[in-house]
Amino acid sequence: MTDKSASVPTDVDDRQAMERILGRPLNQTWATGALAPDTRVKVVRDPVWDGPWKFEFLGTIDDMGAPQPNEHAQALSDEFLYWVTFDTPQYDSNGDGPYRKAQVWGRYLRTEPEPA
Repeated sequence: MTDKSASVPTDVDDRQAMERILGRPLNQTWATGALAPDTRVKVVRDPVWDGPWKFEFLGTIDDMGAPQPNEHAQALSDEFLYWVTFDTPQYDSNGDGPYRKAQVWGRYLRTEPEPA
């Protein structure tokens, strides 16, 4: 028996899994003004409540799917949802995880300078 996962990149597996869950392809058209793929970011906590992540941490905007408008009732105007790959697996504020990648609301992302 061979290990199929060794021959398929993780990002392809991730995209296929999400497309199966959603029942549609992930959009690949990047919106004007959205953070670009491979942008280094810090995922921050909300100043008002204990979340959405247990800690603040670093990650990278992932090109698995283009940023999508956040249509949640509490979303900010013109706020995007971004796929972010975390530098190290993280737990959310409920203690669920660890997650290595997630869709993160734009308000919880701060761009980070590239390491020297």
